[in-house]
Amino acid sequence: MTQYKTHSCGELNISNKNENIILSGWVHKIRNKGKIIWIDLRDRYGITQIVIENGVCSEENFEIASSINREYVLRVEGIVQERENKNKNISTGEIEVLPIQIEILNKSETPPFTLEEETDGGPELLAKYRYLDLRRSYSQRDIILKNEVLKFVRKFLADKNFLDIETPNLVKSTPEGARDFIVPARQFEDQYYALPQSPQIFKQLLMMAGFDRYYQIAKCFRDEDLRSDRQPEFSQIDCELSFMNQGGIMNIFEEMIRELFKEVKKINLPNKFPMLTYEEAMLKYGSDKPDLRYGMEFSEATTMAKKSSFQDFIDAETVIGFVVKDFAKFSRKEIQNLEDYLQKENCDKKKIFTIKIDEEGEVHSSIAKFFSEENFRGFVNIFSYSKNDLIIILSGKRYETLESLGELRLKFCEKMSLEKEFAPLWVVDFPLFERDKNENRFVSKHHPFTMPKEEDLLFLEKNPEKVLAQSYDLVINGAEIGGGSIRICNEKIQKQVLNILGFSKERAEDSFGFLLEAIKYGAPPHGGIAFGIDRLCAVLEKKKTIRSFIAFPKNNSGRDVMMDAPGRILK
Repeated sequence: MTQYKTHSCGELNISNKNENIILSGWVHKIRNKGKIIWIDLRDRYGITQIVIENGVCSEENFEIASSINREYVLRVEGIVQERENKNKNISTGEIEVLPIQIEILNKSETPPFTLEEETDGGPELLAKYRYLDLRRSYSQRDIILKNEVLKFVRKFLADKNFLDIETPNLVKSTPEGARDFIVPARQFEDQYYALPQSPQIFKQLLMMAGFDRYYQIAKCFRDEDLRSDRQPEFSQIDCELSFMNQGGIMNIFEEMIRELFKEVKKINLPNKFPMLTYEEAMLKYGSDKPDLRYGMEFSEATTMAKKSSFQDFIDAETVIGFVVKDFAKFSRKEIQNLEDYLQKENCDKKKIFTIKIDEEGEVHSSIAKFFSEENFRGFVNIFSYSKNDLIIILSGKRYETLESLGELRLKFCEKMSLEKEFAPLWVVDFPLFERDKNENRFVSKHHPFTMPKEEDLLFLEKNPEKVLAQSYDLVINGAEIGGGSIRICNEKIQKQVLNILGFSKERAEDSFGFLLEAIKYGAPPHGGIAFGIDRLCAVLEKKKTIRSFIAFPKNNSGRDVMMDAPGRILK
């Protein structure tokens, strides 16, 4: 029986000198100088150099080596020897292998792109030949990192007495947010399964079944518009606990994330993550997932702005801005480009107002003429500025202006040096409901099973917009990596919430009857959280897209260009 390997291609070093070894892998590079041939043999562990010299190796081995091309699959039996010209860039750089026998296990056509760290293949080509792209160490590192993350998470949760429990992938379609992916049920005419957007209802049922600590590396499916941090199918670390309040749940998973960063990347996060309410996050950063690495908190200047004769300020609900340090790095054209971006993205066509402070500390702005000298000084002094700073100001309706200014802040952040490498925080006290502008009705900010804050229950009937949720998001570097809530475990409150969301009694029963029934049989207080695995990995590696952490991702259109899916069903 053939033995394919005694060592990996990244394992050998000077301590293996003079040993007989066997390696198997792919030909990464081949350099033929006539009388001597060098082959870099690669597997996922690394690269080992094979040296085939005419007159030193057998004629058969030299002949085989002369016929080899890139990505051929080889088995090499040989002797480890010390390398004359050592390569300090690889772990095997002190040695090379003198072959006794070279065997071609399989030939390869020339790949359509180079399988180097920096490839010459474009995104579509890499996607079409994803199995080749995954041979690159660049791509393999991301998949291996994800494995390390999951390995840590499983051990952490097992040590905390969580049970790994699977839930179904063929479920009933329920209105939870995004569109469902639908699967026809062959046995039942005109009836369909849905693929789960999350295991939300099942994990609540597991709490009612008495499994007080559940987790699952859950596959989720959502038919929604794609972007760099979304895929139609993705995995999440899904967790649920009984008899645990919001603070207790947050403490467990803050500990998990802190230990994960330390174990996997040797990164020390703060001993206690900061916390902002949703309202504070919006007022300070214009986002419910703010990136705290850059500073640039907002300052509201509405009262002073209305002491001007500037109509844009007089008519505005909010006048608010932030300070950009060292504005000299931003050209007039860059400021104009940001304004063009804002007008393109925002239907209100907001205009950016700027105040520049020069290197002498003098203040310059086209809006100064609308103020008295004293009032303009008071207006500018609201912002904590220094020499060479730039103040960016927007005005308009309150939340629309905050969100627009938040987008602008992120555009400036892209050009700024970081104050911190990683900045985690919790965002809490989200509104339970938000109003759908198109349909003029309430929708859930998170999902219909989120428990209101107890002190806000009295607003449910007449002032639902005032109700805050017992919900919490974990944000790192402007990415929401996890979100959860305490769940409703009271039948009356659950029916009340569904009614506010526009569910008739009949529709609520049709969509969630089994859950409403289960609540009647002694539902425990419970809550949970889910982490997007790929988004978490992207934050760890400081990457903007999650695709590289998914073995076979879809493209921007939700298409698998490798398999050419979706496609017609073959009969």
